[in-house]
Amino acid sequence: MVPSSGSDPTLRSAADPAVGQLLERTLAAITPADPDARTAARDRQNNLTKPPGSLGRLEDVSVQLAALAGSCPPPLPEPAAVAVFAADHGVHAQGVSVWPQEVTTQMVANFLACGAAVNVLAAQTGARVVVVDVGVATPVATSDTNPDMLLRRRVRAGTADMTQAPAMTRQEAVDAIEVGIGVATQLVDDGCRCLLTGDMGIANTTASAALIAVFTGADPDDVTGHGAGIDDTARRHKVGVVRSALELHGPDPHDPVGAVAAVGGLEHAAIAGFVLGAAMHRVPVILDGVIATSAALVAAALSPDALAACVAGHRSVEPGHTIALRHLDLHPMVDLGLRLGEGTGAVLALPLVQAGVRALRDMATFDSAEVSSKSL
Repeated sequence: MVPSSGSDPTLRSAADPAVGQLLERTLAAITPADPDARTAARDRQNNLTKPPGSLGRLEDVSVQLAALAGSCPPPLPEPAAVAVFAADHGVHAQGVSVWPQEVTTQMVANFLACGAAVNVLAAQTGARVVVVDVGVATPVATSDTNPDMLLRRRVRAGTADMTQAPAMTRQEAVDAIEVGIGVATQLVDDGCRCLLTGDMGIANTTASAALIAVFTGADPDDVTGHGAGIDDTARRHKVGVVRSALELHGPDPHDPVGAVAAVGGLEHAAIAGFVLGAAMHRVPVILDGVIATSAALVAAALSPDALAACVAGHRSVEPGHTIALRHLDLHPMVDLGLRLGEGTGAVLALPLVQAGVRALRDMATFDSAEVSSKSL
């Protein structure tokens, strides 16, 4: 996309006539999971040297990835990369977070300096980290130590306050979705065979609650949590903010682009595109917490078949996360009481996803090991 003619050369232009074509091509390229590969993987699991079903979720995820890849066993989901999509939210002005908005930019700098939790956990699990500035209010300075970690894909400098106006225009929502598709494609082209979602944006749990309410039909009080540490009084105010935004815009779950434009965040739209990009390339994408899963609701509304690529990394303590997971019929790999975001839960789940595929690929069958199977 050509740069904007405004004062910030990192903003993408919405006047580019090609905008929207990438999204259309991606949706057209997403196809259903392969039922024959799924059956072959389940049959192989049942003939490995263990009682059928004894590896639980590890078996399920290996079967899912076989169906996604169209082969049994599927490729090992490695190497892996976590993309931390960062953006700011105008609804911060409504007092929904105890953290100042500049923390978004400061944390992006911390990611680039490899000082955040996601950096530490990614180093433990062998995942690469990239940070995508899709709409941080203050332009992020390039790191002197890790310049290649930062991808500048700014659509606009943060969203508008969704209680006063749509968070972004429809065109900007499409732009942000296409940012995510492009990042997924870039990482796959770089050789990554497993993608992980990450996020950073002060007040983004407010937008997440709004999106979950839109797509699941749940009441805002049921999907709105304490975010990054607000008390009960502040949570009740936050519920009112979400309710106000929904009443103002009346977003339609059958118009996912319009819904994310009205009450979502730039990182939500980009993560939705990231999921779509992973599905197009038939590469698994491990979802982190409530922000990622609310974005997956957008992706699933655009293309239900994209869910074949989605693995729920963990269950967040945010109440909306469980509701969104249930709506998507996704079952988390771990439940550790996490509520950090950044991609931390997805990164922690990565070795389990890899272990499930490795077990399917490398374990002996009863016949090959000359082990007697059960008689009934």
